[in-house]
Formats: sequence, structure tokens, C-alpha cells
Amino acid sequence: MTAVIQSSSATTVMVVGFVNSGIMELHQAIGVIMGSNVGTTVTSWILSLSGLQGDSLFIQLLKPTSFSPVLAFIGILLYMCKSEKKKGVGTILIGFAVLMTGMTTMSNAVLPLQNEAWFTSLFTRFSNPLLGVLVGALVTGIIQSSSASVGILQALSATGVITYGSAIPIIMGQNIGTCVTALLSSVGANKNARRAAMVHLYFNIIGVTIFLFGFYGLNAVCHFAFVNTTIEAWGIAIVHSVFNILATVILLPFATGLEKLAILTIPDSPEKEEFALLDDRLLNTPAVAVERARAATAEMAELARVGVVQAMSLTHEWNGELAQKVRDEECRVDRYEDALGTYLVKLSGRELNHTDSQSVNTLLHTISDFERISDHSVNLLESAEEMHQKEIHFSKDAQEELQVLEDAVQDTLSRTTDAFRKGDLHLASKVEPLEAVVNELVRAIKARHVARLQAGSCSIEYGFVLDDLLTNYERVCDHCSNVAVAQIEVAQDSFDTHAYLNDLRHGNDTKESEEFHRRLGRYRERYLFPDGQTAEEN
Repeated sequence: MTAVIQSSSATTVMVVGFVNSGIMELHQAIGVIMGSNVGTTVTSWILSLSGLQGDSLFIQLLKPTSFSPVLAFIGILLYMCKSEKKKGVGTILIGFAVLMTGMTTMSNAVLPLQNEAWFTSLFTRFSNPLLGVLVGALVTGIIQSSSASVGILQALSATGVITYGSAIPIIMGQNIGTCVTALLSSVGANKNARRAAMVHLYFNIIGVTIFLFGFYGLNAVCHFAFVNTTIEAWGIAIVHSVFNILATVILLPFATGLEKLAILTIPDSPEKEEFALLDDRLLNTPAVAVERARAATAEMAELARVGVVQAMSLTHEWNGELAQKVRDEECRVDRYEDALGTYLVKLSGRELNHTDSQSVNTLLHTISDFERISDHSVNLLESAEEMHQKEIHFSKDAQEELQVLEDAVQDTLSRTTDAFRKGDLHLASKVEPLEAVVNELVRAIKARHVARLQAGSCSIEYGFVLDDLLTNYERVCDHCSNVAVAQIEVAQDSFDTHAYLNDLRHGNDTKESEEFHRRLGRYRERYLFPDGQTAEEN
């Protein structure tokens, strides 16, 4: 990829963005970063073609001065097309042609400097490895492109005053300086994205250190004759390629070590970063942004589910610490709703295809349902707190009936969140019959409570708390139904919820209706009251 777009910086920035959004794991990014360093050497080889000598037509056509105008012309034609893809290709060709032309122009412009004593003296000083590395890193860091800085060095080599001894440290520094772009792009990103940028930096620093110690160590023993020889454009391309290939070969087996070093530099915090998936840089790629928003919504859904389950347990045994945890999780769900809502509104303002547009609209409704589910966890918590403070204890029969209902509610929640996370329509289709059973259980428990009131075995005060619990359980499952039905409707490209549910419950001999009633019967048998009766029989 780097060989095609002619920029390792651009490739690394994309990798940082992918890691930040969760598309790519850190360990996967390391290989791509190493590959980008090798791919960037292609530019230097193309630029070195300007030094080819010969009068044959073939050699002349290989020179940038010959093919750059042709590429620019093709690029302009493509840029004028309506297709965004063709415009992108055109922009690449125009940029490449400008780069080639600029390097050729610079080479011709600096030729007179070969007779200047100060210019010769300047590059003699760069034979100092430390100074050469610093200058190479500084210049590349400023222009944020190792390809461009290597091209500038190749242009300056046309003066005939740059030796291998002065060029090698500069090239090493250029490979370090190119890391600045990735480091800047990681500002404000999540920990793994910043780690990816650090891996790029460590890879180049360690590679440069190994290469320079190895080269100067061997030179001290063997006294390489070429060190003081004038370097040409193709020689710079060779040094650039040899370094990056050797560094990759040496460090690739230690990719895990680089990952650990980056994690050591940027350690994990006790609290997981929130909204790491919602990267604004992905808004330009709507399909990817939609998937990231869906993944963040799945995180929100799990928080809501856990909150309800924990709140349920508080109705049986009060725990102050757990109660505070439920409140904290509800606040996190609220923050998720705000962040997701903002992100989805931004996304809806982009040019979306029909599928992505439907997905965005559905997600906006879905995050509202999950937020409401989380709100009900706090309602349940408040009922549990009231029971604790007033020392309210339900009768054994009421407790057993509530346990059946709670099992059904937890089942509904689990199926809903799992179906949403996996995008499993088959699992989503099981939510509606479960929700119907929950409604039947709620009605049956209310009827049984009235019977106990009439028999004098239960008080009116207890009935108020019981009614609050039943209402919250029922509404939790109503929101689960909304989520599951919306998921099915998007897949079927249908948005008439009332018609869908009517056909499902009252359809005549349709496959979906038959399956609904078959599952309804099975769930009624699964969630029997302790006396063996189903909710329907009450």
C-alpha cells in the first residue's frame, strides 16, 4: 500500500486511525508499520531513475522528466471525472507527477552549489553520525515525509559533494523524523492508537541504533573504502532500502517485544477508555463509522443489561456498594447515549447510501431504548432501597412468582443484547415471544396478588412496591422488543412496526406467525409458576 500511495507517513496515520477505531488490533498494526517502512523505499528508487545515462529511447522514457508530464495529464483527466474513486486516483497521479518534477527541478537548481566551499564543508560535518541523524530527523519532522526528505537528499547528491559517510547518518535520521506524523495523528486518540505510533518510533530508533553501531563497528575493523566516495541518487536508494529491509528482518521476530514496550510506555488505566470506537476520522468512511457506532452501542447495551441484573439482585438482598455501582453504570450509559447521539447526528449529515442511512436511524432509536432500560435499573434500585428501609418482605408465594418473572426478564435481556451484538436475526426473532410471556406473567402475578389481598395474606403497602417492580420488568422487556423488532425490520427493509407485530401475533398461516406461536408455547412451558400453572392459565 505504501508503495502505491508513496507515503509511509500516510500509511502509518491510517493504521493509527484503524487501531483507534478498533478495526485493527495493536499486534496486527505492528506488521503493517514495518511493511510501510519497506514500501516507502520505492519512491527513492523511482527518483533515482533521473540519474540513468544513455541515449536510447527506453532509458529516456524511464526518466521522471519523460513520464511525469504523462502522469500529470492522465491525473488531470481523471480528476475531472464525476466518480470520487477516479478523482482520488487522479489526485494521486498529479501529486506523484508534481513530486517527480519538483525533485528534478531541485536537482538542476542545486548543481551550482558543487563549487561552493561552504556547501562542501557543511556536508563534511554531517559525517558525524550524531549530527547527521539529528539533521535528518529535524528536516523530516518538519516536512513530515521521509520520501520527500530522501528525495531532497537525492537532489542534493547531484552536486557531487555528498559522500556515503555523510549521507548514511542523514538517511537514518530521516527514518526517525518520519515518525512525527504518526505521533501527531495519535494526539487525542485512545491508548492503543498512541501505542501504535510509539511502536513506529521505537522500531525506527532501535533499527537506526542497530544499523549505525553495526556499520561503524565493521568500518572500524574493515575500513570500508566507499565511505568517502561520492554518493549518487541510486546509492541513497540502496542505503535507504538496505536499512529498512534489514531493520524489518531483524525486528519482525520481536514484534511482541515492541508491543510490550509500547504498553509499558503507555500503560493501561484501571478504567477502560469510553467511546474509543467513536473516531471522527472515520466519518469520511460512513460504512466503517456505522459499524463502529454499532459496536459502541453493543458496549452500551451490555452496561444496561448488567445494571438491570444487579438491580434485580438488590431486591433480594440489599448491598450499598452494589447499589452505588448500579447508579454509576447508569451514568455511564447516559454518557454513551450522549456521545453516540452526537456521533450519529454527525454521521447522518454525510452522504450515506440507503443501507447506512437506515442503520443510522435505527441506531438512534436503539440507543434510546438501551438508555431507558438502564433508567429502569435505577427504578428497580429505588424499589429495593424502599424494601430495605421499610423492611418489606414478600410472602413465599410472591417471591417464587417474582423469581420466575425475573428469570424470564433476564433471558429476554440476554437474547436482546446478544442478538444486537452478533447481528443475529434468528436470535432477535426469539425476543418477541419471550416479551409476550413476560407480559402474561406480569398480569398473572397481579391477579394472584389481588387474590392474596382479598384473602388477607398480603398488605396494600406491599402491593405498591410489587406493582412498581412488575411495571419496571414489563417496560424493560418492551424496550427489548423495540430493539429486536428494529433489527429485523432493517434487515427486511421495512419500518411498519405495527403491521409487523400484528402479522406476527395474528397472521394467518404465515411462517413467521407459526414460528412465533410455537416459541410462545415453549416459553410458557419453560416459565411455569411453582404450582405448575402457566401464566396463560391464570
